[in-house]
Amino acid sequence: MQVTIHLTDPKSKFIINNLYPFYLHDLSEIWGWQPNKYGVFEDDDAIMTLNEQNRVFDIWWSKPTILFPYLIEVNGVPAGFALVATPPYTPHESDFYINEFFILRSFRGGGAAEAAAIQVLNSHEGTWELQTNPGESNRRAQSFWRRTLNNYTGGDYQEEVAETKNDGTKLIFRFKNSDNQNK
Repeated sequence: MQVTIHLTDPKSKFIINNLYPFYLHDLSEIWGWQPNKYGVFEDDDAIMTLNEQNRVFDIWWSKPTILFPYLIEVNGVPAGFALVATPPYTPHESDFYINEFFILRSFRGGGAAEAAAIQVLNSHEGTWELQTNPGESNRRAQSFWRRTLNNYTGGDYQEEVAETKNDGTKLIFRFKNSDNQNK
């Protein structure tokens, strides 16, 4: 299995846009979300199409030195994405923040997600933070991040459940990577 990551640009962003509804569908199981009356996972009925929803994410391709939209491929097939932010879009003064990380279900369980996460982490050096739902319904993601970060950092990471500024209670992971580590 060959796992690769690639930064997308405005011409290739449509691939992440195509995968995004699957991500929201998976999150609906964890957060209890339901689609609006138009079948789009949004808080209200103002957004009626996936095209309108995708415009919200155009910011990821408008700031190429600050926001990093990675496409994850397995054997050349789009398998997911990772959206990495830098200040001013990071919490707690971290250098990097994994804003979103997603692998399609058909690629889970075989090591593709961990391989992709490590490639993303190795692409940027500094202090990192990522957050996930702390609830029972999200045990798989919690376990994934604990295992992946333990392997990646040799156990040198912190985690806490805390209230976030704009996104409710989250399980927060923090760690630092460096030149001579994990590459």
